[in-house]
Amino acid sequence: MTENTPVTENAARPDVRLFLDYLNALPGPRSHEVGPDDARMMMLASRHFADVPVGELALIRNLSCPGPGGEIPLRLYDSRETRGPGPLLLFFHGGGFVLGNLDTHEPLCAEIARQLDLPVLAVDYRLAPENPWPAGVEDCIAATRWAAASPSDLGHSVTGLVVAGDSAGGNFAIIASLALRDEPAAVPMLAQWLIYPAADPGKGYPSYEDFAEGYLLTDVGMRWFESCYQADRRDWRYAPMVKSQKGMPPTLIVTAGLDPIRDQGRAYAAECVKAGVPTIFREAEGNIHGFVNLRKAIPSSQADVDGCIESLKLMLAQERTR
Repeated sequence: MTENTPVTENAARPDVRLFLDYLNALPGPRSHEVGPDDARMMMLASRHFADVPVGELALIRNLSCPGPGGEIPLRLYDSRETRGPGPLLLFFHGGGFVLGNLDTHEPLCAEIARQLDLPVLAVDYRLAPENPWPAGVEDCIAATRWAAASPSDLGHSVTGLVVAGDSAGGNFAIIASLALRDEPAAVPMLAQWLIYPAADPGKGYPSYEDFAEGYLLTDVGMRWFESCYQADRRDWRYAPMVKSQKGMPPTLIVTAGLDPIRDQGRAYAAECVKAGVPTIFREAEGNIHGFVNLRKAIPSSQADVDGCIESLKLMLAQERTR
């Protein structure tokens, strides 16, 4: 395949194929074989060879807020040192409910803050298996409500919220939106941005079988995540599509074409459309789960991130005219 060869269904881009060949040839144990602590260290270490640098930003500040299990660590990113009243984006990181933290997703949060020109508040929720379901999602809901109240720690008055997250964080973003739809907070939900979300984790889809091995996220890894998380598969705080999506905020969804959970995102987009939710759906053809954290290893992923941010800008501009 050359650089000019069109990407077809189930075909990896050239830079994706190079990365997968490297990844699949690596010796040693995989994350699910070493236990949560070592797996978390492996994910953090991968940032330094697979993701781009954080880059320049006017403000990066650690905060915290009260949560149901104690203080929730937060990190605020902003392209401006001071800011007047305006929206805030909350970001919930991915990692199968077991991995990830404020550091693993810092390059992405900084990029969003720069390009979107909005403050970004990353949430370091409790992880399984030490804190199984629903601890993590309860933290995300609590942090969202806290931010909606415009606490002085944020340094500006919040007029509306955008929630965003990748993978497990996409699951949390949907659930936080549902929680605030059903019990509104002090300011409105303006949009949600879901990045290859685990939107319907209790149901099987064809992509799960199609990409269960060899595409970074594997069947055995996902089963390990589920065993750690110990969720009630019938509860909306795990499987948000058991609830109607009617009345949800405008929604941007991006999936990866070679992702075992791709079809969950597709199904959620369809559900939003059926519910009358303003929806933008994008698919990163020929790319894999985790691409937002792989912009150095898979350079074409930057264009996928850029396209999403431009779509979100359009969505928010339309909201401002309503």
